[in-house]
Amino acid sequence: MTEIPLFDLNVHHAPRDLRDRVALGFTKMLRFCADTFFAKRYGHRAIVLETVAAVPGMVGATVNHLKCLRRMCDDKGWIRTLMEEAENERMHLMTFIEVAKPTLFERLVILAVQWVFYLAFFALYLVSARTAHRVVGYFEEEAVISYTLYLKEIDEGRSANVAAPAIARHYWKLPEGATLRDVVLVVRADEAHHRDVNHGFANELAGLAPAETVAPYPEHAEQIRLAA
Repeated sequence: MTEIPLFDLNVHHAPRDLRDRVALGFTKMLRFCADTFFAKRYGHRAIVLETVAAVPGMVGATVNHLKCLRRMCDDKGWIRTLMEEAENERMHLMTFIEVAKPTLFERLVILAVQWVFYLAFFALYLVSARTAHRVVGYFEEEAVISYTLYLKEIDEGRSANVAAPAIARHYWKLPEGATLRDVVLVVRADEAHHRDVNHGFANELAGLAPAETVAPYPEHAEQIRLAA
């Protein structure tokens, strides 16, 4: 069984300059939109937001891959880390699709939001990779908060603590009797890891000291595809 790693729920990068404040302001604006649209429908919120969350890692990996090819230099492990982030977020999406069953309207929202966000984030990464990673760091701070609130909804009986989907049990190596609560715990731990990694990347690009600690990842299956 996967152990839930211990990490700090309250990590927040205090904005240091205009770019950080823009990144935080943009994140808070999106948080307001999500709160307004989804309220406490956390399963449905997760479906739309995880679709968006899977974009930055792939964009960052692509841009860094091309940059390293042009410059004929080493990537310092960034490409693999960012691709793993994108894959991990996609597994979050596949899990919550099984839990919340998105409506046709939500699927159309996903199509629209993903294209707009992909193009906007790609442009941002080209202009300022540092700001892009800071945006993701702040996104993940908000994700940790959202999943903490989701746990509260489950613990207080307002959201059903259904059985964990098979794909989640396989990916996080959860036991047969695992529940949605177990899934939310490991997803929240994943988001905390991405939070610290992206703030660390932004710090490195800004010439600052990296984060002293990075939240550990839960254990994941090496083979993510679940056999039928």
